[in-house]
This record gives sequence, structure tokens and C-alpha cells, in this order.
Amino acid sequence: MNDQQFRQLLNHLGFSWSGYRKVRKGVKKRIQRHMNRLGCRDMAAYLIELDRNNETRKECELLMTVSISRFFRDREFWRDVEDKLLFDLIGRYPEKIKVWSAGCACGDEVYSFKIVWECLKKRIVMLPGLEVLATDVNPTYLERARAGIYSASSLKAVQKEFLSIYFDRKKDGKHYAVKALLAQDVVWKSHHLLCQAPGSGFHIIFMRNNVLTYYENQLKHKAFKNVLQSLAPSGLLVIGSHEALPFATTDLVRVAPHAFVFRKEK
Repeated sequence: MNDQQFRQLLNHLGFSWSGYRKVRKGVKKRIQRHMNRLGCRDMAAYLIELDRNNETRKECELLMTVSISRFFRDREFWRDVEDKLLFDLIGRYPEKIKVWSAGCACGDEVYSFKIVWECLKKRIVMLPGLEVLATDVNPTYLERARAGIYSASSLKAVQKEFLSIYFDRKKDGKHYAVKALLAQDVVWKSHHLLCQAPGSGFHIIFMRNNVLTYYENQLKHKAFKNVLQSLAPSGLLVIGSHEALPFATTDLVRVAPHAFVFRKEK
């Protein structure tokens, strides 16, 4: 499959070439195998099959998903979460904090947040209750997230003392499993970001490196509106460090010094 054919597929699905450009090699291989299984000799036949069969289209969209993450991505941001951002939210909402990881992939971000929350227990005597909803459209990613087993390379930004506190080292010496403590208060759920949000009143929403990277504008707008409506007043929206909001809105103000963190004003 050449790039021109791949771009035909992206345009058909409403996906972004700029988002997929650097990761297209692996995605193209998956799509080519899917085409072969279906007996589609060229892209034109494949696109017809996608339009003809909704289940086939869903399979294709799952094959297009990309999981590139690691623990404590953008480490300075996570320091600010612990030292300032969560303190501000807890002051506003002392009874319960609701968090949504929208497009959680394999769970690195969710467990990073839980480590920060556990650290706060040493600094705040009475923490609010915590609810964490982690959603993704890809069931394989959700299975990996629930299992909570990660390679040592994805844990490079985790402090060494935290590895023994929050992880069990596997026998192969190359993988670590999260301890049950980190899995508490987390609900994993299948959800497509183009559908209605799976809840409301979230105080923090992580929507990092998914729809704003891989979707074209029309789909970006739809997904973003769903997410924004579910964010509580004064709640925080966190997008990818290289992403931008899909449209201007007076509801959100940037939280310095991070160009990718926003607070809802209304």
C-alpha cells in the first residue's frame, strides 16, 4: 500500500494525514492484512466493503488506533499536578474528585495519576473521594490496561523508589505489574469519543494524543464538544503537548505555564 492509497483511506474515514504521517508504517501493515483477509485487491474495493458492512468498518477503525504512551509523559506537568493543580481542585471540590481519561490506551496515564494521588495522601490528611473513569474504543488496549503489566522502558520516568512501592517485578526482569493499590477507584470502559460522554461533572479530563491528533476537523469538533460538555466548572482539560484546541471557546482559559492545560470558566 502506497501513501496515496493510504491517504484515500484516511480521507474516507475523516482521519488526518498529519496525525498518521509518522506512525503510518505499522498502521498500513495492519490495514493491508485486513484487506487480504477480506479479499480486497485494491483500495477502491476496500472502501466499498467498508461502506457495505458496518462491522468491517468498525474493524478497520480499531486497526487504525495508535497507542503511543508512557508513564509520566511530560514530567514537569505531572509535578505541577501534584504540587499545585490538584490542590486547587481539592479546595474547590473537597468531597469528591472525578477524573476521566478519555482515550486511555494501555493505561499508562491512569496509573501515573494514581501514583500522584497516592503521594498526596502523605501531604493531605483528608483527601476527597476519588472516581477514575478510563475509556478507550480499542478492547485490546483496555485488556492490557486492566492487566497492568508494563515493560521497563515505559517506566523510565517513574522514580526508582516508586517501582518497589507500586509495582511487582515480573520473573523475566523486563516487565512490571501494577499493585492492586493503583487499580482501586478505577473503572475501565469501552467508549467512542464521537459518542455522548460516558458521564458528567468531571473535574479533570485527560484527552491526550488521540482525536485531536488523528481526526480531521469535523470529527474533532464533534468529539471535543462531547468532552467539553462533561467538564465541571473550574475543571481541568489536559490535551497533548503538541495538540491544539479544534476551535476557539471562551469557556476555557489556559493554565500557565502549560500550553496544553485549560480550566473551564463556566
